[in-house]
Amino acid sequence: MKLLIITQKVDRNDPILGFFHRWIIEFAKHADHISVICLEQGEYNLPKNVSIHSLGKENGVSRLQYIIQFYRYIWSLRNEYDAVFIHMNQEYVLLGAPLWKLLRKKVTMWRNHHFGTMFTRIAVALCEKVFCTSKYSFTARFKKTVIMPVGIDTDLFKRDETIVRTSNSILFLGRISPVKRPDILIGAIALLKKKNISAEAHLYGDPMLQDKRYFEFLKQKTQDLGIAESVHFHSGILNEKTPTVYNQHELFVNASPSGMYDKTIFEAMACESLILTSNKNLYGQIDSSFLFEEGNKKDLSEKLKHLLELPTKERERYGRILRSYVIERHGLALLSTKLLGYLDN
Repeated sequence: MKLLIITQKVDRNDPILGFFHRWIIEFAKHADHISVICLEQGEYNLPKNVSIHSLGKENGVSRLQYIIQFYRYIWSLRNEYDAVFIHMNQEYVLLGAPLWKLLRKKVTMWRNHHFGTMFTRIAVALCEKVFCTSKYSFTARFKKTVIMPVGIDTDLFKRDETIVRTSNSILFLGRISPVKRPDILIGAIALLKKKNISAEAHLYGDPMLQDKRYFEFLKQKTQDLGIAESVHFHSGILNEKTPTVYNQHELFVNASPSGMYDKTIFEAMACESLILTSNKNLYGQIDSSFLFEEGNKKDLSEKLKHLLELPTKERERYGRILRSYVIERHGLALLSTKLLGYLDN
């Protein structure tokens, strides 16, 4: 199989998109050749059967130049691929589909977000298949959509017994944004303090430019609630270094909407951390002890209290169960086999 992948960024060091570097490595095991077009190129170390073609964001080129270069690539590489896999960015479907239709290339898209527009609907119509992980994603409503495993590298994300978990430690890891709802965790920490329950929350992540004000709001909120000494903000870290952070904390909290199905939930589980999430996709999949009502800080605080009070042996047993769930349902090898099966037909 010869495959064209189009993605936003190829950079193993990117805190948010670094995971996709490992996806490409896994896909390359099952393809004759993979061409990757990315908006921006950083550091990478990929197999010999993978070629990278950047649209030039790292060099500061204009949007018009991006588009011109995009068409140059999809035309000049036309004999190097039989199918197209677009990761998250529907704009590339809208730009390239007419040419790919003429060239008789199979076009597919991965899009996992709770929000969509008319342009999302058009992009879906132009694809042969659409992939997502959440049944609450905007794209899950379409007949051509296939629900996929999340794709976690469980050889990287695993329990490291040399790392001692900090007692009563709670981790939030991800972009600092209103849609990720870290304020729910901050509110829950304040409720725990009122009950004289000791807990330390560590938030790892950076805000985008438009979310700087929200980030300042969160820091001020910890002051107003009198919990600044219990809530610690850290800059985003390399994706490849996050297993260490997961292993340092007893609990991981994710409050994102169900349509997003963040990979961090499963990375934490693979590291045998106990989790608390409001994601409805996991209802009936894991023990209800690890689920709280979406947007409900009181319910989160009560579930945190329960998990923090679990005996160590019980906590470790649950951790092994959660890791097994990820391996069986959401491993990267499983995702690669399933996804490439659709692309190669």
